Amino acid sequence: MKTITIEGQLRSEFGKKATRQIRSEEKVPCVIYGGAETVNFSAPAKEFKNLVYTADFQLAEIKLDGKVYRCVLKDLQFDVVTDELSHVDFLELVEDKLVTVTLPIKLVGSSVGVKAGGKLVSKLKALKVKTLPKNLVENIEVNIDNLELNENIRVEDVKVEGIEITNSPRIPIASVVMTRQLRQEEATAEKESKKK
Repeated sequence: MKTITIEGQLRSEFGKKATRQIRSEEKVPCVIYGGAETVNFSAPAKEFKNLVYTADFQLAEIKLDGKVYRCVLKDLQFDVVTDELSHVDFLELVEDKLVTVTLPIKLVGSSVGVKAGGKLVSKLKALKVKTLPKNLVENIEVNIDNLELNENIRVEDVKVEGIEITNSPRIPIASVVMTRQLRQEEATAEKESKKK
């Protein structure tokens, strides 16, 4: 799994004045939760680019004063005026502690419904899951080979070992819908058979 390394400095001063000072130095105030202790730090804004502005699920390796924290991105805040990153929350990965994250869905295979002339419609981009850190994956692969025309693959159809999916089971992930051209062809074929 892809890991982004972020080097930062521990924070000793807090409050609006200290936070403003950090932001004026083009750094982002951050917090790491979930481990033995809560860690406050700051890091240069440019270090977050590959972690924040991507649809990929990635781990963050945060280096602070010789100590390394393995984390996942938990929450982001942006400035309402400038749209710059203003705060980041991380969740530290602890081996025997369940973690809740959002993993992107990757549709794999080629649907029989699409081969028959239908159109694939992706309805859900990611799944919310609960798992141990060792089971984390970059994405959840959903095979669409058997997806027929006018059918759906739902959350309940996805099974991944060691990962509990917390989305509602009836939500559709992908479906194959009939295209206008296919409907017209069927209507024309029906008219032809009535004429005979």
